[in-house]
Amino acid sequence: MRPAFAFLVPALLAATSAAAQAYPVTVASCNRDVTFKEPPARAVSNDVNLTEMMLALGLSDRMVGYTGVSEWKTLDETLRANVEQLPELSPDYPTKEVLLGADADFYFAGWNYGMKVGGEVTPETLSQFDIAVYELTESCIHIMERPRSSMDDMYVDLLNLGKIFDVEGEAEALIAGYKQELAEFAASLPASETPPKVFVYDSGEGNPFTAGRFAIPTALIEAAGGTNIMDDLASSWAEIGWEPVIERNPDVILIVNYGNVTAEQKIEFMKGNPAFKDIPAVRNDRFVVLEYVEATPGPRNIAAIKRLAAAFHQQ
Repeated sequence: MRPAFAFLVPALLAATSAAAQAYPVTVASCNRDVTFKEPPARAVSNDVNLTEMMLALGLSDRMVGYTGVSEWKTLDETLRANVEQLPELSPDYPTKEVLLGADADFYFAGWNYGMKVGGEVTPETLSQFDIAVYELTESCIHIMERPRSSMDDMYVDLLNLGKIFDVEGEAEALIAGYKQELAEFAASLPASETPPKVFVYDSGEGNPFTAGRFAIPTALIEAAGGTNIMDDLASSWAEIGWEPVIERNPDVILIVNYGNVTAEQKIEFMKGNPAFKDIPAVRNDRFVVLEYVEATPGPRNIAAIKRLAAAFHQQ
């Protein structure tokens, strides 16, 4: 698959940057305002999708490393060359010691994307070490009320990163490209079809882990012309029972591929369980697979929407 943003990389490199902005710069990060007196020079990002946002903006030279990118969440091949010189500081969530050891001055992470509420690595615990934190917008639901997930969440993060690192022009160009590509694609979708009902199957056999209204897959599904059957789940990612899945009869099952249980194994589990035999998606073998990095906010979301739409509107 050729990532949706691949065609924009040369344009980004050739784009004329906006005039250097005046510092200090203040951006909103969840329920905080964060002020930067100058662009960070020793940034660390956590998780593959957040790291790809940094790389898509050409910020590898402002980074000292990244965390939380394991063998089953690989960086996109078109961006990997920009990060080869950087170390993976930790395969999992970093500790304070990891960030201090890298002499980081900036940490791009999110709640359950490198930080946990009440954990040792938070904006508050890092502030005493002069490490500024910008939080992934989708993750803010864990500490505050916010609107349902939308594609604007990713755009806001890219624009704020652009302001923080003084590459706002590059961020605006990238966002404009995504919006145009998505608008042209949306115009090509069938207008009269009944939206297929979609269940997001992340993991779990006893009880499934799925996406609610505050997780980005809900926005991806809607942009592709479908509806998330768990749209009424007032959470981002959460564990539920199988009863509502069976009762709501999804037409399509979206499998998130990551971890020790493969997408193929998840599909076989559902197809082999008699309790699911009457679910239309199972009966008609309508499964679509997204990689973890495609199902979390980041540059690969537009390509993910196109893949979903192809599965939703197949004849």
